[in-house]
Amino acid sequence: MRGLPFFTRPSRHTAAVRPRVAERERVYAVGDVHGRVDLLNALLDDIREDMVLHDDGRTARVVLLGDYIDRGDSSRHVLECLRDLSCELFSCDCLMGNHEAAMVDFLEDPTHGEAWMKMGGSQTLASFGVQVPVRPLTQDDLSRIRDDFREAVSPLLPFVSALPLIATSGDVVFCHAGVNPARDLDAQTTRALLWGHPDALRDEPLPGKLVVHGHYDDPEIVSRPGRICLDTGAYYSGILTAIRFDDDEHVMRAGR
Repeated sequence: MRGLPFFTRPSRHTAAVRPRVAERERVYAVGDVHGRVDLLNALLDDIREDMVLHDDGRTARVVLLGDYIDRGDSSRHVLECLRDLSCELFSCDCLMGNHEAAMVDFLEDPTHGEAWMKMGGSQTLASFGVQVPVRPLTQDDLSRIRDDFREAVSPLLPFVSALPLIATSGDVVFCHAGVNPARDLDAQTTRALLWGHPDALRDEPLPGKLVVHGHYDDPEIVSRPGRICLDTGAYYSGILTAIRFDDDEHVMRAGR
């Protein structure tokens, strides 16, 4: 589904001029994928077609907002797909999400394993063919699982470990979990950007900027003055959402 106009409800907090991406860029922001490679491939196909339909000399750029793994069944294929997007003709920014950070933490220290698995890491391990015993796990179990997973994921680890926290275009800021409104953009902490902040969902979190993020799932796009949340719960809703930012904002969806 392509090119649906996206409008926000008027608010006295809304700036007179909506913050926009850079003049010579057309940016497609994609919400949390969570192992749904089927939806990701369908949405990327629509984005490629949309780029051709709206080609006017601007630089096309795709920004993915993190949380590519866990919960859905195809985390490995999602990571492989995103790694290979570097071969595309458009610029692609894949941002770090808290689920990727939790995976890296487990690889560095197996004591983090149970916490990650409760977040959906078990589905990611299964997608890499790593067996997890169906019983309470010992520290030896976690170390063995970590070692098996590290071997299986090693071709993708340089890609995942290097994922950035923030991307920007013009006055639009892209990150996974929003920002801490009490800090300037260049003073944001890794924890706030990946795991959220108690005030992240306030209106106008960065005055003069539009913050586009995921992390807080809702079957519908949540648009507030100064921020948009694009996590539409793909793993349970069956809908993966993107917005095209250029002279306006247009919603794109893959799924039912």
